[in-house]
Amino acid sequence: MMTSDILDLLGDGPTAAVLGLLTGLVFGVTAQRSAFCLRAATVEFARGRMGERVTVWLLTFSTALVWVQAARLAGLFRPEDARIMAVPGSWSGAAIGGLLFGIGMVLARGCSGRLLVLAATGNLRAVISGLIFAVVAQMSLHGWLAPARDALARLAVTPGGRNLDLLAALGLPEATGLVLGLGFAALALALARRNRVGPKILVFGAGVGFSVALGWVATWSLAQMAFDPVSVTSVTFSGPSANTLMFFLEPAPELGFDIGLVPGVFLGAFCAAWATGELRFQGFHAESQLQRSMIGAVLMGFGAMLAGGCAIGNGVTGGSVFAATSWLALAAMWLGAMTTDAIVGPPHARLHAGANR
Repeated sequence: MMTSDILDLLGDGPTAAVLGLLTGLVFGVTAQRSAFCLRAATVEFARGRMGERVTVWLLTFSTALVWVQAARLAGLFRPEDARIMAVPGSWSGAAIGGLLFGIGMVLARGCSGRLLVLAATGNLRAVISGLIFAVVAQMSLHGWLAPARDALARLAVTPGGRNLDLLAALGLPEATGLVLGLGFAALALALARRNRVGPKILVFGAGVGFSVALGWVATWSLAQMAFDPVSVTSVTFSGPSANTLMFFLEPAPELGFDIGLVPGVFLGAFCAAWATGELRFQGFHAESQLQRSMIGAVLMGFGAMLAGGCAIGNGVTGGSVFAATSWLALAAMWLGAMTTDAIVGPPHARLHAGANR
């Protein structure tokens, strides 16, 4: 059944939710099997290693670039129509929010997307942290924290009422994005060979990047056919987490891509963990860990909304369309995470990192 057939049968909102569900399923399965996590990659890098976690993250990032930019060249997707490009970007929000998110994901021991995947496998720490993240994200979007977020975001914004396309701003050919993606992919494969990363991990890591492209192409195609306006978006967990939370609280909620995405990721990760015997309940090992995770979830919730996206939404999804503020936010997340690990990480790890610099 084609998207047009589903659209005729269900309507705009439910069709968008189905597409979100399918995209989430792909992301959930592949992220669970590859253990994709920006927090793990930044910590590994901060401690002087370019091991499996860095390899998986770089492979995901490069795969997203390749698939999205290839779709762009094939006429299957227009980055300029993406929601992240159609609104003003915030330089200040990306920098400050990215730093806060990077700090938070180290304290919480996982970014928002990773927490959702872990929660589906029975990790109670991730369940609590994920709920706090969703509540704070909603408070930052429409609640008590919204004025602070708005004030910080307005300090420095992109001109012209739109985000900035890095490729266009630098006057580079359209094919540059695909070439960069292939270059990053080659580096990822070289690291994989050096670290002896197995083919299954590589396939699933690449699958995470593919899910990002799937979301972009699916929502863009729907936007061309739908009667009502449809946001062209893909995998992210800040707005969707807040929207999914409110979906179960509002008397007359509306369906959309975001509402299908979060349950899809949860279901996909749950099925992947169940199929491989990795479902098991896990809690907090100490009170200090609980406190750190709660503080980290708060910082991630506010930081993600301020930065315009989480580690996935900015670091992979926004980066794949070369949204300028997404690349800035990603750099800030790496900086915040590496600095925080240097401060709160195990002493032997800090010494090891210093010895390898």
